[in-house]
Amino acid sequence: MSAEPEIGRRRFLAGLATAPLLGAVPARAAAPKRIACLDYAGASTLLALGITPIAVASLDGWAKWVGKPQMPEGVADLGSSWEISFEVLAALQPDLILTSPFLAHLTPRLEHYAPVLSLDVYTAEDGPVLTRAIAATRRLGQAIGREEAATAFLQQADRMFEDCAATLGGSETPPVAIISFLDERHVRIYSAPGLYDSVLERLGVANAWPGAANVWGYETIAIADLARIADPKTALVVIEPLAADILPSLERSPLWRALPFTARERLVVIPPVLLFGMVNEATRFARLFTTAMAERA
Repeated sequence: MSAEPEIGRRRFLAGLATAPLLGAVPARAAAPKRIACLDYAGASTLLALGITPIAVASLDGWAKWVGKPQMPEGVADLGSSWEISFEVLAALQPDLILTSPFLAHLTPRLEHYAPVLSLDVYTAEDGPVLTRAIAATRRLGQAIGREEAATAFLQQADRMFEDCAATLGGSETPPVAIISFLDERHVRIYSAPGLYDSVLERLGVANAWPGAANVWGYETIAIADLARIADPKTALVVIEPLAADILPSLERSPLWRALPFTARERLVVIPPVLLFGMVNEATRFARLFTTAMAERA
């Protein structure tokens, strides 16, 4: 897609404050199917395509790990994705069950209740997660008769990425390292092939971390390992949750203070985004990241 005309930071930020969630794309199918989801990313994508799932696994954790889009009332909780309540599933009589490759061991049993569709996004295959998430969204749209809704949703997401990239200004944005704190000595740091790294690539922002990640797009390192980041212009992006005492404690550490990108003016904190998400979560991360970087500039 060709780049949109350059948009001002002020207008962009104001637009984000009033823009509806990308999950608001209307679907044109006459009636949604009865779909049960064992995967948060699949449930989020269903909402984006205009369908409310009849049940979601680990529903009690949705607000904490996903947050937005909000799950409508009346959706049943299937219990933990590792210990599905098959009694609830049988009573609901779904006509499709969404799952992921990491729950493949449940497929033979699930198939007794309804056809099973696995959205293969986080796999050992090469390639960015965002590319696979886009393909999985199209596949889901086709499977549930919502091809037009899937196309509209992906076009809207693409426009969001274009706007974010224009606001960030490409080469004007420094490389970034994205972390979340485990404790005062250890962090998760995010790189290819994960969702966060895929979004950085789409926005034209360099990831400063030189290491390789697991299939989920992260590795656990000691804070001292951050010294491997060579570019002194790097900005540090911290993903919440962030304990209130972490940064004050680290600011007393000579090692932490010696890292140039840990200075307050180079550090931004953004709300949590589901790490194992799809396009909805990619656009949420892009929006939060762009807003934080633009306000920092």
